[in-house]
Amino acid sequence: MLAGGGAFSAIIVVFIIWYYFSPSYTDAGYMPDQPVKYSHKLHAGDLGIDCRYCHTSVEEAASARVPPTQTCMNCHTILGTDNEKLLPVRESYATGQPIEWVRIHNIPDYAYFDHSAHINAGVGCQSCHGDIHQMDVVRQVEPLSMEWCLTCHRDPAPHIRPLDQVTNMNWTPGKDHDEYVRRFMEEHDISAPITDCSGCHR
Repeated sequence: MLAGGGAFSAIIVVFIIWYYFSPSYTDAGYMPDQPVKYSHKLHAGDLGIDCRYCHTSVEEAASARVPPTQTCMNCHTILGTDNEKLLPVRESYATGQPIEWVRIHNIPDYAYFDHSAHINAGVGCQSCHGDIHQMDVVRQVEPLSMEWCLTCHRDPAPHIRPLDQVTNMNWTPGKDHDEYVRRFMEEHDISAPITDCSGCHR
């Protein structure tokens, strides 16, 4: 009886550690305060600004880049010039000091992630970032854990869309999507996705 209770307790402890210390619990939902109340819902959703307007390097580099203040001021030298919420943006522009944004989606240093490789393989922004065009405050939706990445790498087909639709937040697959994905994966040699350790740990 005592041994059975001890075994049950051990199982409960293992479960608690397995779940409550996993990225699904500790990382998903992370939503830090930012120095500027920037709304992706307004910019990417309501106004329909393409992700690449701000994240300019996403198609060519490993990093998507946080836009410099100049990108904000391309519009805000004309729009919202008296908006108090934009005071840190105007101060940054005037002084040349960058805005200190708090990073949200953070891959460990021992793992290599390349935005351009995923974008050019037809993986839409929503697959990792969720419905970011509906977020007034950006939060991490997915755990970004090794298990989560490998699940996609083993079966990338559900995440692949036409290359001209990767940043389209309102895209939905058509009736011929399965055939498109089959041809795309064949043409781009994605039939054997990367699952070995060296693919991400370099």
